[in-house]
Amino acid sequence: MDTVTIDLSRADADAESVHRRPRVRPVVVAAVGVVVLQLVVRGWVAGSGYFYWDDFILVSRAAEHPVWSAELLRYDHDGHFMPLAFATSWVVTAVAPLEWSVAAASMVLLQLVASVAVLRMLLVLLGVRWAVLVPLVFYAFCPLTIPAFAWWSAALNALPLQGALAWVIADAVLLVRTRRRRYAISGIAVSAVALLFFEKAAIVPFTAFAFAVLVRYVDGRAAPVRTVARRGAALWIGSGLLLACWSIAYLAVVGLPRISGGSTETREFLSGTAALDVAPALFGGPWRWERWPPATPWADPPDWAVVAAWFALAAVVAVTIRARHRVLAVWLVVAAYIVLAQLPIVLARGGPNTAAAELLRSLRYFADSTVVLAAALALVLSAHARRVTRGRSRAAIAVTTVFALSCCWSTYTFVRSWQPNPARAYIANTQAALRDWQQEPLLEQEVPWQVLNPTAYPQNLISRVLSAVAPADAFATSTPRLRMITDTGAIVDAQVWWNRGISPGPDRDCGYRVHGTTPAVLPLDGPLLDHEWTTQLNYLASADGSITVALEHGGWVTVPIRRGLNTVYVRTAGSGRALRIGALTPGLTVCVGVGPVGVASWDN
Repeated sequence: MDTVTIDLSRADADAESVHRRPRVRPVVVAAVGVVVLQLVVRGWVAGSGYFYWDDFILVSRAAEHPVWSAELLRYDHDGHFMPLAFATSWVVTAVAPLEWSVAAASMVLLQLVASVAVLRMLLVLLGVRWAVLVPLVFYAFCPLTIPAFAWWSAALNALPLQGALAWVIADAVLLVRTRRRRYAISGIAVSAVALLFFEKAAIVPFTAFAFAVLVRYVDGRAAPVRTVARRGAALWIGSGLLLACWSIAYLAVVGLPRISGGSTETREFLSGTAALDVAPALFGGPWRWERWPPATPWADPPDWAVVAAWFALAAVVAVTIRARHRVLAVWLVVAAYIVLAQLPIVLARGGPNTAAAELLRSLRYFADSTVVLAAALALVLSAHARRVTRGRSRAAIAVTTVFALSCCWSTYTFVRSWQPNPARAYIANTQAALRDWQQEPLLEQEVPWQVLNPTAYPQNLISRVLSAVAPADAFATSTPRLRMITDTGAIVDAQVWWNRGISPGPDRDCGYRVHGTTPAVLPLDGPLLDHEWTTQLNYLASADGSITVALEHGGWVTVPIRRGLNTVYVRTAGSGRALRIGALTPGLTVCVGVGPVGVASWDN
């Protein structure tokens, strides 16, 4: 009897524990499914791409500098201060240099972190309700986020910013609700991490404050600004101190922001001229992309779609304002965020030599706006309805499904435009050609402009682009055999153009005699502009040794030479009307004859 009683007691206890065990709600399962589906799509997008433009700069610097070095972490990358982005590129390069699959995996991992943060934010704003799927699907598939995701170096900026916006907004709301300090600590820590990925994260605390105020305002609470300021003081004070410290570091590395845009670009942006193509993306567009390789694709929706999208956007705003209490303020905050967040881009990246409108039409600068829009949708859905209407669930499901399908088509057309990349074949062929390299070194040269154009000099030099995979002795400042890497990545014999030539020397039997520490001056048959030139030295040396070579105005290059009659090709930088050659090896005598000084090239 006692045994039976004990067994029944245990059964009751087990039944009670099962009853009390929290169940996973179906809406959470569905939300996780949306995130998983997003990652599948993003994995396909990432796998279809390849390293592009700034990616090669990140890889080359990661290969050349230690991870904790100031040269890597404090590098001013075109006005960006992003030490954690460089640290991430260092890890990826150390694991698998110039292997796109690993870089793509890092993008998907960052997307997972950002999406989890957005899901958390939406659950905080809306609660565990089926309505949470609407803003989640919007963020997960909106084409506004695709261009910034597909480009690795852009993703290293954009995804941490998106995650930080969502996380800190949720922390701010929870801090005001519960007054628990852990949310202040979490918000400050996440903001700090985001700032080290992308300086645009400076806007995160201000956005979090605005949405914390909106939450209370939409709920009809009294004095929302004063309450949020008081209850969230730990987060706001801590964020202010963080921004002050970060600003000192930013100014020490980058200096004052360079304002290159003018009033024309600003007027175009503020008037909507440069941002017209953003509206279709809010409804799953732009459905069509244009591209002039090697530039990134930009949105090119049909004119009718632009007009329809703006009418639809106006209708959505008007209907929600009429149907829900206190949501006008939500839309005003969204509009203010989009303008204020993009205006620095117009001012910093605009100017006579930059097409600011085309930069905005690439849509990657609007990627973080999707987080703000998702938060705004959550607040609109949580606002008190002015009247009860039926059939909203079915309509929401239908609209969300059509939106997701439209987004998938825009994503497909983007990938189709983005996928062609001449760098893929060039890097693969060059890596294969340099594998197990045991031949004479190659001279420095610039990579094809389709890979990295001359404006990135000296980052576009082949030894830097391939520094992660090239053998240490593959490149040198001189070589006894002149070969070059073609635009397809093949290594072929080359020659030097006679842009200028070494004039005949005074000694009929020797040309120019180089002996001792005093450099000999070899006149050219005309002046050279300041540039990097290839010199073909035809010489007769009395012994093996080393010489130094420089243009009239330029740095010295040490060149090893061999005994007897030989030729060596030297890459020299500078300008002037003469070459200077000196002997480093004691007792060495070198006779130098006529030869070209100019641009090295291969036969096409």
